[in-house]
Amino acid sequence: MILSVIQILILMGIIIAAFLALKSRDLLASVIYLAAMSLMLAAEFYILQAPDVAIAEAAIGAGLATAIYIIAIKKTERFEQKDD
Repeated sequence: MILSVIQILILMGIIIAAFLALKSRDLLASVIYLAAMSLMLAAEFYILQAPDVAIAEAAIGAGLATAIYIIAIKKTERFEQKDD
């Protein structure tokens, strides 16, 4: 029962983080939201008894991909341009 509630909360957090990453005009904030989403996804994999997938998701999704995105943002502009 409590595990189901935790899973639902994590899944809602994943959806909220993904939505915030899409709506944010600050690219660095979007990367942080994606890293948070990846960590919650790793937690969900661990709850679903797939610790090897959880470790890979945490290392690659939250660690490596976030670092690559931040390096790319440093070399470009941080804020998205408006299309008005």
